[in-house]
Amino acid sequence: MPAEDTNAERPGDARAPEGGAPRASQASGEPDGITVRDPVSAPDAEGRPRRTTRRFPLFTRDTARPEGGGRAAPGDAPAPARQWPVLTVALLVGVGLLLTALDVFRWGLVLVGAALLLGAALRWTMPRVGMLAVRSRFTDIATYGVLGLSIALLALMAQPNPVLEIPFLKDTLHFTVS
Repeated sequence: MPAEDTNAERPGDARAPEGGAPRASQASGEPDGITVRDPVSAPDAEGRPRRTTRRFPLFTRDTARPEGGGRAAPGDAPAPARQWPVLTVALLVGVGLLLTALDVFRWGLVLVGAALLLGAALRWTMPRVGMLAVRSRFTDIATYGVLGLSIALLALMAQPNPVLEIPFLKDTLHFTVS
């Protein structure tokens, strides 16, 4: 016995035709005019039932917003207030770069690293961080954390007169060069 085509129209089917308006019979008898064709179908953005699958589509038509990517403040708040986490991190990075340009490079770069670490902490602790959410929560935390820690540590170890000295790094450098 051949498998039943789930896309084929059945008599009395009240679905809207592909790309068309709902039929007159759709309004009667079914809630919200949605017909579920099989156990794994769900409505798409327009409300038409669509088969969901775990397979990746051949062509990506849309991207999902990362978790936590909603507004950080209510929608009636002004735009800067809705995006305060990313604006805070960007402002601190800007001040750090200004300090670096004014020849206080070590503490300017430490501030840049601290700003990225603050971004990682905000992404970890807050459910909604607005545009600070770029990827998944884990990827954002790992990226902000590794980059922030690396920038801060390298700034503290920069010559001349490093604030932080790690003895085995000097031995490693002499071992690789000589």
